[in-house]
Amino acid sequence: MINTIQLEENRAYRKNLTSNGLIYLGFEEHPIKVINLSLTGFLAELSDKHAEHRIKDIFHSLQVSPRVDIYLPNMRVAGEAEVVRVEAVDDGLLIGIEFRELSYDIDNLLYNRRAYRKNISTLGEIVIDGNSHVFTTQNVSVDGLMVRVARVLDVEVGSRSAFSFKELQLEGEAEVIWVELDEHSSLLGLKYVHLEREMFPGVPRFVRDQALSA
Repeated sequence: MINTIQLEENRAYRKNLTSNGLIYLGFEEHPIKVINLSLTGFLAELSDKHAEHRIKDIFHSLQVSPRVDIYLPNMRVAGEAEVVRVEAVDDGLLIGIEFRELSYDIDNLLYNRRAYRKNISTLGEIVIDGNSHVFTTQNVSVDGLMVRVARVLDVEVGSRSAFSFKELQLEGEAEVIWVELDEHSSLLGLKYVHLEREMFPGVPRFVRDQALSA
């Protein structure tokens, strides 16, 4: 259950401001307006642009799973956060957010044609030169993923490999964009070439122009 009690003396100083962003919840990206911001989190308004039952669905889903992804382009911040307060108002919902795991200076990492990468650590398989190798994902986006294989591989940039992993129930073919090797492992940057499904449950895209126009 989300804690709706916020003791003023325990809260960090919050600066009032008006800024736009995106929040990913219920497998959808929603525009938000930031009302105030502190070092530990922010208060935002999610406008009621949906039918009444949709706002109620969002309210209940936040109570069940308060972990969300956020993108604040004006502050060059994206990452994971936790909803600690939800309040229904006439125009929609007021949402209190606490930062959990953020990436800063995202102008160097996130572009209109390069999707937000979500940190996910899970096991999968990739086939290289006919041999199957277990990998651990480092991060995942709607365009590609970064994986580590616990052995040194002889793999060429530009080659294509079949892959699969269970957590997102994804499988398909990917192109090797870059390779980094150390003494014991291989780190691969992969770009999807073909996928067996189009949906990416739990992974937002987060496009800068969409957030700024919210």
